[in-house]
Amino acid sequence: MWTIGIALLVALAAAALGAGWIVNVAVNRLTRPARNLAGGTPADYGLPYDRVSFASRDGIVLRGWFVAAPAPRATIVFCHGHAGSKAPDLQYVPRLRERGYNVLLFDFHAHGESDGKATSLVYQEREDLLAAIAYLRGRGIHQVGLMGFSMGAAVALSTAPLSDAIRAVIADSAFAQLRTIVRNGLENADMPRFLAGPLSSLIVWAAGHRLGCPLPESDPLRWVMRIAPRPLLIIHGGQDRDVPVSEAYRLYQAAAEPKELWVVEIATHRNADQVCPQEYVNRVLAFFDRWLVTAHDIP
Repeated sequence: MWTIGIALLVALAAAALGAGWIVNVAVNRLTRPARNLAGGTPADYGLPYDRVSFASRDGIVLRGWFVAAPAPRATIVFCHGHAGSKAPDLQYVPRLRERGYNVLLFDFHAHGESDGKATSLVYQEREDLLAAIAYLRGRGIHQVGLMGFSMGAAVALSTAPLSDAIRAVIADSAFAQLRTIVRNGLENADMPRFLAGPLSSLIVWAAGHRLGCPLPESDPLRWVMRIAPRPLLIIHGGQDRDVPVSEAYRLYQAAAEPKELWVVEIATHRNADQVCPQEYVNRVLAFFDRWLVTAHDIP
């Protein structure tokens, strides 16, 4: 009997240690992504630009580029993805600038050229985005559109209700809840669903505890309904394994009008622009032309 009891305790201890190791690794990957400094500058696209910097509410210095249009009609702020940077999104800027849009690209906490050692994926990044909008106000720009990708799309959705300056939002490959994509990642790594569910909740809690903030409070699903009456365009890949397309449907269902959903059935994560490059650009331009240029007409 004692032998059985000791064996059971050893097994439970081993399971607890294993779970603790998984949680620690997952939290580190979520909150401390490898810094990506790859990519060029607007000059590589023949674009004139200003190097800019501004501080988030916690004092962290964020760095970016401001690309001015010759005869600006409106301004768009780009929000990059997790473990990424502002540089890859430069590909969209020439067409937007030609159309008369200023573009601000910047790196979130602990990404690219910005300071900081950890990311919260959305919670603290909302303050980064609000700091970017405050910077633009200093340039005399008081209304902006947002174009976010993956994590940046989630940040855009959760930040829009916090600022009247945000007049239109495009969210490409956004997640609805952080816990969902953590669970999805565990399942993609062949963890059984009955374990992935509870463990994902523990990982999100542990990450929030380490960072000192309640991460689920900033889940886009909690905020997306408050964006209206400002317009929202949700873009997603039907074959996205990182952020399942079900997240896009949840966000769309929760949002109020005006809203649009474009699912590219054969696209994977952040892949719609490669699968349908011309349609992607056309939809983005048409959305901002319709809603952002006439933002002063929106109550």
